Amino acid sequence: MEPPRLNLSRSGSTHRIVCLAWIIWLTLQACGPKPPSSVTARPSAPKAAYSVTKMDVLNEKFLSTVNVPVTISLSDVERQLNTQVTGLVYEDNSLTDNDNDQFLTKVWKRDVIRVQAQQDSVFHFRVPLKIWAKAGMKILGFMQYQETEFELDLKFATRFSIDSDWSVNTRTTAQGYDWVRRPVLKIAGFEVPVTRIIGPIIDRNLGRITETLDQEVRKKVDLKTPVLKIWNTVREPYLVSEKYRTWLQVVPNRVLITPFRFEGNFIRTTIGLEGYTLTQTGPKPEVKPATALPNLVVTPKITEQFKVGLLCEASYREAAQLAAAEFVGKEYTFQDGKYKVTLTDIDLYGQTDNLIIKAGLQGSLNGDIYLRGYPYFDPQTRTISLRNLTYDFETRNFLHRTANWFLQGTLTRTLEKQLSFPVGDQIDEARKSLETRLANNPITKGVILNGKIDQISPDQVYLTAQSLLGVVFASGRMNVRVDGL
Repeated sequence: MEPPRLNLSRSGSTHRIVCLAWIIWLTLQACGPKPPSSVTARPSAPKAAYSVTKMDVLNEKFLSTVNVPVTISLSDVERQLNTQVTGLVYEDNSLTDNDNDQFLTKVWKRDVIRVQAQQDSVFHFRVPLKIWAKAGMKILGFMQYQETEFELDLKFATRFSIDSDWSVNTRTTAQGYDWVRRPVLKIAGFEVPVTRIIGPIIDRNLGRITETLDQEVRKKVDLKTPVLKIWNTVREPYLVSEKYRTWLQVVPNRVLITPFRFEGNFIRTTIGLEGYTLTQTGPKPEVKPATALPNLVVTPKITEQFKVGLLCEASYREAAQLAAAEFVGKEYTFQDGKYKVTLTDIDLYGQTDNLIIKAGLQGSLNGDIYLRGYPYFDPQTRTISLRNLTYDFETRNFLHRTANWFLQGTLTRTLEKQLSFPVGDQIDEARKSLETRLANNPITKGVILNGKIDQISPDQVYLTAQSLLGVVFASGRMNVRVDGL
């Protein structure tokens, strides 16, 4: 018997071939490389946190010194002295004082007092005087009194200083005198010169005269009033930017002064108002006038440096828009094109000292991830930039578990290098406005404010609930010239 044959019709054969080919293709596909599957990112978002407010930053104070160069001409000293010292300047109305000296005297200013100055704060005065004297003399055992008038120019040297309580302190020493009209007595119708008698008496009284002069100077010369006026003038808030309603305020806490020095016919010193400078925005701050001055500190040198913080600001919304224009829509590839991700949106906010970047992704990784970096002011580019940009802790943990390939890319380095917010124009405007306000500006009658900014240097960037605030230091010199102190 013949064995049975397989009946392979044309249609059955074709069906079997197609099935076999399908099985082979499936097998090859199973053994070959698979396309990467998409991962959805849902890490926890870092919580927003802010340690400072904008007002805290605006109120930050910087120690500065406002200089008040003082120049006094010797002609002004003479004028003031001659205004204060008039008429009767000294008298002794007792015959029995000073060890029963039997001497009375009255002293008047006869003419203009002349003043010269030398180094080491020493003034030389020439004081023209008219003197009446009554002296008792024993003649043949009887006390007889005689009167006389004479004129002389007393010469004094006075060392001038100011005490910590603002009182003027002088130490005057007599340097002799020159006779202009010598004293004579009329005895029995004859004029008898008594220079040898009166001279020693004058010498004995010179000490009391110089002591009286020092007391009168201390009592009549007032420095507190003009300096208190300057003090309150400097304390007044000063508008430096109308656009931003920014006020410069000086809060002085002590007053310095250098020793007096003499240059030609002028006396020079520098008064330094040391305190804090700060800027404030909004309406003009209210400052009540001071009624007293702190103690005066004498120092050999006063720095001319002042420092104030200038503010530049970038709101999170504006910064996010700038970042979106630069990065949103760009595609980033990983592992030689095996994975592709496109940035779809960017949002920014703060967490204490770090800027948080929320980045939306689409592609091999979908959803949101979070990065953090430290913002700083870059003086070269005059931008607020980022350093040490890295993935947030929760995001990094998530990527380690689900998309480790994403951590190997250059996204953080790209963002750190290119993500910046320009603030240079704001700094230029603030500096220009401040310099304009400081240039030879009369702030009240006889008081001229002058200043110059020498350097702009970065401080730091603060994160507030609304914006990134960059603070830069404006350093320079500021002085107040007072005419007629």
